[in-house]
Amino acid sequence: MLIFGALLVGLSLGLLGSGGSILTVPILVYGLGQGEKAAIAGSLAIVAGISALAAIPYAVQRQIAWRSVLLFGLPGMAGAWIGSRIAAGISGSVQLALFAVVMLVAAGFMLRRPSMIAPADRIPRPAWKVAIDGSAVGVLTGLVGVGGGFLIVPALVLLGGLPMSLAVGTSLVIIAGNATTGFFEHLATVRALGIALDSRTISTFITLGAIGALAGHTIGRRLPQAALRRVFAVFLLALGAYVLWRSLS
Repeated sequence: MLIFGALLVGLSLGLLGSGGSILTVPILVYGLGQGEKAAIAGSLAIVAGISALAAIPYAVQRQIAWRSVLLFGLPGMAGAWIGSRIAAGISGSVQLALFAVVMLVAAGFMLRRPSMIAPADRIPRPAWKVAIDGSAVGVLTGLVGVGGGFLIVPALVLLGGLPMSLAVGTSLVIIAGNATTGFFEHLATVRALGIALDSRTISTFITLGAIGALAGHTIGRRLPQAALRRVFAVFLLALGAYVLWRSLS
């Protein structure tokens, strides 16, 4: 389960630039038997590591919009800190229920048809609005432990005017920053609760996930992105419904 799950998370990030943490938390909770708080904290560490490594090929190929990283990513890191502080006062079962709702919303976003208006035809979004968008995604990252790539990529394309080739790499850098900030705040929380994180699982996840992400980046050039997103969305619907049912029951 560890090997399969890590490769699956990496492939998702490499192919779509999103979906990593949405898969990581259920794998840690239901596949490896971790508690909710430990799984969410560990997920943030895993997604931060994999995203940072997966972003390297994009950086080498100059496929990262660093201006968007600053405008969207820095407020996102502040939002992740705020979300993590809020999460400290919420029970793990409630976090998992919220996480399931986020999964269902993510699936809905992925199933929607993209707008017919090309990004180049859109009026650029003001910088202060981009900062608000970034901080909102960051709060979500800190609260339930998702990287938010399913929101970041469409926002960068439809609101930021980036081509898809730049949006995926930029998203990975933003996810890495948000997840890192959220992880350190969650780490303080789990330590205060006397919960120990499984460092071996986290490091194995990051290593294998990075391999999967690099493979996904290579494979993704030959596969239709729209079809991949629809298949992944259907899978998220089923998994999100299962997680919600388990958390509520």
